[in-house]
Amino acid sequence: MERVEFTKEMKKTHTILLPTMLPIHFNLMANILRQHGYKAELLTNDGRSVIDEGLRNVHNDTCYPALLVIGQMIDALESGKYDLDKVALMITQTGGGCRASNYIHLLRKALKKSGYGHIPVISLSVGGLEKNSGFKLTPPLILQFMYAIYLGDLLTLISNQCTPYEIHSGDSQKLIERWSGRLMEEFRGKTIVRYKRMKQLYKAILDDFAQIPLRDEKKVRVGIVGEIYVKYSPLGNNNLEAFLLSEGAEVVVPGLLDFCLYCVYNGMVDKDLYGGSFWKEKISRFAYNFLIKKEKDVIGLIKEQGVFNPQTWFPDVVKMSEGTINHGVKMGEGWLLTSEIVELIHEGVSNVVCTQPFGCLPNHIAGKGMIRAIKEQNPNANIVAVDYDPGASAVNQQNRIKLMLANAKAELEKETACKNGKTA
Repeated sequence: MERVEFTKEMKKTHTILLPTMLPIHFNLMANILRQHGYKAELLTNDGRSVIDEGLRNVHNDTCYPALLVIGQMIDALESGKYDLDKVALMITQTGGGCRASNYIHLLRKALKKSGYGHIPVISLSVGGLEKNSGFKLTPPLILQFMYAIYLGDLLTLISNQCTPYEIHSGDSQKLIERWSGRLMEEFRGKTIVRYKRMKQLYKAILDDFAQIPLRDEKKVRVGIVGEIYVKYSPLGNNNLEAFLLSEGAEVVVPGLLDFCLYCVYNGMVDKDLYGGSFWKEKISRFAYNFLIKKEKDVIGLIKEQGVFNPQTWFPDVVKMSEGTINHGVKMGEGWLLTSEIVELIHEGVSNVVCTQPFGCLPNHIAGKGMIRAIKEQNPNANIVAVDYDPGASAVNQQNRIKLMLANAKAELEKETACKNGKTA
């Protein structure tokens, strides 16, 4: 199939549509694209029409995230909102064997089938898997994207620790919206934000959220791991975070930075495991050391303030899967999925929902397949694997999660009774 290139002329005339995964992060990234001269818009359409478009245009054996991403894009094109001669689509490619590399070809096939074969699809890839004369990942753009990930992760981390305990419901969301607007001003233009300024922003965000009045109580903490799209996207996981909040839980979700670091780390170890380029290993090592240093700064600021619980430093996350799964297992989320479950348990979050698209082989091996081994090493682990697909019943999914929550609440009551000197 001949590829339609996104040209220099299109940069001035075409609106680039981005699929939704993490609203905070992706809103910041869309704004950064706009500051670099692109017309960019984050898609927010959801519901059954998205699923139906995916089912019409993607083979039903293809994984659920592919169906949703492609369905959301085609549903947007058919909404009548956009000039179909002045629109382009953007999707990520990592170079792996799973979702983040193959969807772009499935999307082009679906566009041609629906009569939209003239619409260009842009590959967002640091490795430059595809070239477009009208879109370039410049060093300032890449750095601003990375800062958006750090900031998005921080906002998500601390808002999740505030929301379940708010005295005034909605305080955390208001701060997220306020800070999202402020950060868009910080990224105005193509100028690289100085790192000293970034640390000032981290501290100001922490101080603002620390002012939210919270109830002094203990709730069941539930971690979410899994395939990257259904792990983060409310569209992909049937609004899992909102459901857990409604059931009285505190949600804990490892950040997007971990997945980025996982990809970079794999570039470092591939040379020893599978052979590969000397320069790829050196570049990956440089990027890895740069990124973990910046993560350590964020963790240090959170600890210094003393109000919120920081994430685990990624080099420690790497060690957590050793002895359980080999680091050569890197298809999809690979060994990172196992590490994140153990990471949550070490952080005191023993209740975990492992989200996976139905039939997702990497997740069934590195997620569901590792549960027994993890439980043998951590007997208190309370893990439930939940499949997501177009025909899955939300009621059945929620009932499985409710059973896990019932066990978690019973353990919390038992723990509280012991601390109060009562028999359980």
